[in-house]
Amino acid sequence: MQPQAERVTRAAVPALDELLGVALPVLDDGFVRVVDYMGDDRAVVQAARVSYGDGTKQVSEDRGLIRYLLRHRHTTPFEMCELKLHVRVPMDAWRQWVRHRMVSINEVSSRYSIVTDSAQRTAPDAWRRQADDNRQGSAGCFGEAEGAAFTAGEREVHALTRRVYEEKIARGVAREQARKDLPLCTYTEAYWKIDLHNLLHFLSLRMDAHAQQEIRAYATVIGERIVARWVPLVWEAFVDYRLGAASLSRIEQEILGAIGAGDAGRACALASEAGWLERGAAGLKRHRERAEFEAKLAGWGMTVPWAADLR
Repeated sequence: MQPQAERVTRAAVPALDELLGVALPVLDDGFVRVVDYMGDDRAVVQAARVSYGDGTKQVSEDRGLIRYLLRHRHTTPFEMCELKLHVRVPMDAWRQWVRHRMVSINEVSSRYSIVTDSAQRTAPDAWRRQADDNRQGSAGCFGEAEGAAFTAGEREVHALTRRVYEEKIARGVAREQARKDLPLCTYTEAYWKIDLHNLLHFLSLRMDAHAQQEIRAYATVIGERIVARWVPLVWEAFVDYRLGAASLSRIEQEILGAIGAGDAGRACALASEAGWLERGAAGLKRHRERAEFEAKLAGWGMTVPWAADLR
């Protein structure tokens, strides 16, 4: 006797259905568009409980379980949900984007298609300065008057590279070769499908304040305007335990314990043993791990025990 087929209904999230096919603008000519999705908050708790059907637990219990799973870094239940996006993004940001490998990607091919006549343009007040303490980061912006010259130069480069590209295409140069002179600001498009676990990892890195501003703009739209609608309980836990959380190493916990006990001397001794307080001609040498811990203390309104040595 054949077993009866179980009736299965597809998860539907009305708040996200409203966004299906809608291009959410990013930067000056980019967008993120939801193509499809699978699963919702209930799919996460269903996988964790290995049970089927609705109404097995109260919503409050679902919330507690999701928060437990995220807090303790359980991953498989979140892999039961998937999101497919259509994105339009500058090539320099896309190079960082594709480093997240646990996804399915199909990008428009400039070997087959004419490259879109669209490149990200920088406003005069948006040219960032190179950070002194971070080789891959920026800090602050140039004044608008100085930035206007950069913007004018950028415009000239865009026009030149586009003209050269189109001339080569018109004269029959292969598309795969003609494209090589196009700048990294050129927009590309792709379909990008990812499970929720890896999506949260992507967001935790690309929404971070240290991420490049352009890709951070995309991650923020994906997180705040898409994921927050799709899986609100997961998003709430993610904001609490990833985006808004601070991790502590063993050394940091020991130093923090000494600070809490009012023993600044012990805190300084622990930092010294960890190699954080090496001195140079101008005072304490730069130490990235120490600086990160000092930033955490500042965020909590706490005094750095070795503050006098930093002056």
